[in-house]
This record gives sequence, structure tokens and C-alpha cells, in this order.
Amino acid sequence: MYSSIFCGITTDPAAMVIPMDDHMVHRGHGVFDTTAIMDGYLYDLDQHLDRFLRSASMAKINPPFDRGSIRRILIQTVSASKCRNGSLRYWLSAGPGDFELSSCHQSALYAIVIQDLSLLNIRGVKVVTSSVPIKPPQFAAIKSVNYLPNVLSKMEAEEVGAFAGIWLDSDGFVAEGPSMNLAFVSEENELIMPQCDKILSGCTAKRVLTLAECLVREGKLQGIRMKNVTVKEGKKANEMMLLGSGILVRPVVQWDEQIIGDGNEGPITQALLNLIVEDMKSALPTIGIPVPY
Repeated sequence: MYSSIFCGITTDPAAMVIPMDDHMVHRGHGVFDTTAIMDGYLYDLDQHLDRFLRSASMAKINPPFDRGSIRRILIQTVSASKCRNGSLRYWLSAGPGDFELSSCHQSALYAIVIQDLSLLNIRGVKVVTSSVPIKPPQFAAIKSVNYLPNVLSKMEAEEVGAFAGIWLDSDGFVAEGPSMNLAFVSEENELIMPQCDKILSGCTAKRVLTLAECLVREGKLQGIRMKNVTVKEGKKANEMMLLGSGILVRPVVQWDEQIIGDGNEGPITQALLNLIVEDMKSALPTIGIPVPY
């Protein structure tokens, strides 16, 4: 773990602490992001870091360091951990100070490395329409630590044996899941992704859109579009998938009582998962940053 409060990196779990008067703890005034670690490379760190700093600006948090310094600290934290497969999660908080609303003197940067030895799960899942109100666009576009609606949506789904809840926007269009974006393969064999003007724009989703272009060139997809998606269109799709850094590409085989497609993991979803896994392992200079262990 790295903490700017303690000005360094620790590998002792007992020292991985955050002050109780940090406004991220008692007021939720903080933002975060996550970058995957694959075979000793940080995957797409720069895109995640851009979103991280954009969220901080929207949350009125002035980082304690410039972008280059934050980037170096994050890479050094992974190096000290010796972790070669897992994830790097990092936070910018308004900082410690007192228990008021806005009396912080210095923001704080935290980062932690999480080792992951689990195998990627590609089994299709069930989702349900969430009854938990979606965040307003102003807050949905900030990747903040205010995740209570996300937590309640996820718990609501799990209580009925589903993997995740699906949020609809104020106009009734398909929006997102509690920690993932959505995509569909339409009856016309197009890859469709809901517009991101009212939700958080996912880094994994953006990368999937880029990688999907090769499926168009190969004739496996007829096209790629971002558009408003109705619930009826989503449930009639040939395939449905969840997209996120923690799950990559996860097939959805049932939404509420509606079976998606033929009820099996679809070929386009599987192809997109294979593409992003290959992309992560390719260690391309523009995508993968080698960690100097």
C-alpha cells in the first residue's frame, strides 16, 4: 500500500490504514480507479489515470502531486508488492483534517495492490432490473467512493439469485450495471452499446469497442453503434454482456424472466472476451506498462 499521509509504501498489512478524519471515510469525498495487473504489466494505466484525474477535478479535489508523479508512485507500489497478476486500486481523497464538510488542508493519495489467483469465469449469468434509483448524471459520471446505490443494487440482485442489477436512466433507456457497462448484439448482428452521456464511461468498454472492429472486418459483426437502447430491444437481443475491469466480458443469458438469445453464452461475447484477454497479454507499448520488479 502507498499512502501520501505516511509518505511511502508499506508491505505490512497492519500499517495499511486510513485516518478516521479523512473526508473520504466520513463524508465520502473521494474518487478512485482500478487498473489490472497481467503477467507483470499494468493494463491501460494511462486511460484509467486520465479518468481518475478527471473524476478528481469534477469532485473538486486538487491532487497532492502532478500526473507524472502519481503515475510513478503507482508503478512503484506494484513493484514493491511483487504481484504479477491482480489489480491496482487507487484513491484521491479530500484528505484528513476534521469532521466537518469541507475543512481539509491537503488532499491524499492512496493505492493498494490486490493479488488475484482466481480463474476467469465465463459462465453466463442472470441479471434483473434494479429498483434502486440510478445516480443523477452529474454524480454517475464521477467515479467516486459514494457507492451505496451500487451496493444496494448488487445486493438486491443477489437476494433473488441474480448476478447484478440493471439500471435504467430517467427516460427508461438501458443505462449500466452497478460496476459495469452493458453491450448487446442486436438481431441485425450489430454490437450496440448504450450512450454514456448519463453514466460512467468505462475504460474496458471503450477498449472492447476498439477491439470489436476486427470482428466487423472479419464479417462476424455487421457494425458497431452507440445508441439509446430500450428494455424491449435489450431483452430481444441475440446476446447481452457485462463489461468491466473486474469481469472483463461476462455473458448474460437471462434478464428478469426473459431468456437472452438461445440461453447460452454467445459467440460474439466469447470472441470479445478472447480479444481483450489477448490484448492484455500482448504487452503492447501503448497498452501495457512493464512493472520494474
